[in-house]
Amino acid sequence: MTGSAVPSSFRLAYVPGATPAKWARIWQERLPDVPLELLQVSATEAPEVLRRGEADAGLVRLPVDRPYFSAIPLYTETSVVVVPKDHLFVAADEVAVADLADEIVFHPLDDTLGWEQPPGRPAIERPATTEDALELVAAGVGVLAVPQSLARLYHRRDLTYRPVTDVPQSSVALAWPEERTTDMVEDFIGIVRGRTVNSSRGRRQAPAAPAEQPAKRAAAAPRRKPAPGRRGASGGTQPPKGTARRGKPRRRS
Repeated sequence: MTGSAVPSSFRLAYVPGATPAKWARIWQERLPDVPLELLQVSATEAPEVLRRGEADAGLVRLPVDRPYFSAIPLYTETSVVVVPKDHLFVAADEVAVADLADEIVFHPLDDTLGWEQPPGRPAIERPATTEDALELVAAGVGVLAVPQSLARLYHRRDLTYRPVTDVPQSSVALAWPEERTTDMVEDFIGIVRGRTVNSSRGRRQAPAAPAEQPAKRAAAAPRRKPAPGRRGASGGTQPPKGTARRGKPRRRS
């Protein structure tokens, strides 16, 4: 249509395991005129996607490059070890890192736990991706430690997982380039932080009631009833008819 502007969109990148559905739904309710575009990217490429401006903000895994990025930590995940269903670890409620000493523990190139030194015995080669590592776990070659969301995301019927203690954990955060903190980024921050639509810290607030016009105020004001009596030519008030005047009696000559 002539003279109408096409609404811009807000682009949100998210890494595997992150779940933007809840916040996307709230965005659509509050800003139905601004499309929300979801872009799934790997954990390793997410920072570069934000740097290149291919997304306005992202649900990423910490750490991020500060102070270039601003970040709001959202939650920290439980780490689990993924094993075949017939593995001995299946009988335990949780596994200690020391229990991995005799296992081949895969350390894929897209690892999200940030190990300084992975436990167990290293594989001959590092798998390229978490999915590749899970294929090897299913073949009975070794085990894999990952955030719980990834174990659920790549669920297989022949694999299961158990919580593993004393290992690094992965945290998910909302991140964006500090120099590109736009109004729409602020809108999404408000949604993620649970602010209401009328929050004083939110950008979009309900419009204030219009100022009342003086004429309307005057019309709405109650009118005073005049005092009993009538006005004379000089502007004074005369008593009503039938009311005697009070004063000094006139002297007779």
